[in-house]
Amino acid sequence: MKYETKIIDRQVGRNADLLAESVGKMETPEERYPYIRILTSIIEQAHPEWQQSPNKDKQVAHLIFHMSHGGVPQDEAALVVRLRDEERGFGGLYKDRD
Repeated sequence: MKYETKIIDRQVGRNADLLAESVGKMETPEERYPYIRILTSIIEQAHPEWQQSPNKDKQVAHLIFHMSHGGVPQDEAALVVRLRDEERGFGGLYKDRD
């Protein structure tokens, strides 16, 4: 099977790349929210070294932005990452930056 574009991050994989591209075509942040959470989970599994990084939200958001070809704004994805981390009890990662 041939694809028009190169894969952005081999560790994350082609399927996540295609999912991000589809998410980027969605109209509203409410539509994108659950899929950004899924992408965040996939990226965390592929990049465990980012888990305790104080810039994790920006790193993940940057990757999602590129995987979606600019369809998902970085600030929206970063917010989803921070919300997800706060739900899991890792909200303290970002307190120094605020």
